[in-house]
Amino acid sequence: MQIRPLYDRIVVKRIEEKETKVGGLFIPDSAKEKPQEGEVVAVGQGKRNEDGKLIPLDVKAGDRILFGKYSGSEIKLDGQEYLIMREDEVLGILESTEKLAKKTA
Repeated sequence: MQIRPLYDRIVVKRIEEKETKVGGLFIPDSAKEKPQEGEVVAVGQGKRNEDGKLIPLDVKAGDRILFGKYSGSEIKLDGQEYLIMREDEVLGILESTEKLAKKTA
């Protein structure tokens, strides 16, 4: 099933963190916090300003992003959990060091 978000909304899949041990003890899933990092799966067309002009989004499908702890609405499609949120809930786009090196060169 495909989903196409409307306006300035984006669909995000959480990126799960690796299982960690604290002092040799495993932390159960119920005690872990949900990750605040995800990958953008789909983006809407953009937001319209007062003049009716379409303003495209800064994020695109495939971007890794950071978002707030309580951002978005959780949905489930084909057994996968996703978040739908507005672009203004995105705190930042994570770029790899390779991309940063190419930009500065």
